[in-house]
Amino acid sequence: LHCPHDDILLSYTAGGLGESWSLAIASHLAFCPKCREAVAIGEEIGGILLQDSNPYPLSDSIMDFSLDEIVIESEPEGYSRSGKSDLPTPLRDYVGDHLDKIKWQALGSGVSQYKIKTSDNDQARLLKIRAGKSVPEHGHSGREITLVLSGSYIDNGVRYGAGDVSDFAEDITHQPVAGIEDDCICLIVTDSALKFTGIVPKLFQPFASI
Repeated sequence: LHCPHDDILLSYTAGGLGESWSLAIASHLAFCPKCREAVAIGEEIGGILLQDSNPYPLSDSIMDFSLDEIVIESEPEGYSRSGKSDLPTPLRDYVGDHLDKIKWQALGSGVSQYKIKTSDNDQARLLKIRAGKSVPEHGHSGREITLVLSGSYIDNGVRYGAGDVSDFAEDITHQPVAGIEDDCICLIVTDSALKFTGIVPKLFQPFASI
């Protein structure tokens, strides 16, 4: 899987992320045993450090100890994608149990969105891109994380499928194109408005709150 960058996983483990970003990372963990393991190791190390009020240097064997002590479930309760839902557990309280019951807002050109209400100032939304269609070319004023929930898309020559995350900074301009086999549905979190290159998306942007 394509995974988030280490810095945001570390912030998630330390409880330093806002609600929107935490939702994206927790949803990715439902797909990715590797990242679940990294988060569990971080939490284990944090617990070890908190047990002693006096700071001390970590030994070279601390990671080996953590790996030996931690048992990673293949699909733990808090991140489950099993059962009758086609969504990871963290998303269900926000959008319901099934993607086909979401009330999408059409944005045009085969793209629709569903805005997710969170307590922070960042933007979390689901985006549905019709098979074979593309999101208008855009850049960013900040960071953007995209988690694929179903289907796939191609972006800058890289294919992203279910569970994959693209983690882009403000210096990236791109235009994701959904795979031709199925509609692509993604969870997207941004900390600022997108910067579209075309005039029509720019004019529509205020109405879509993108």
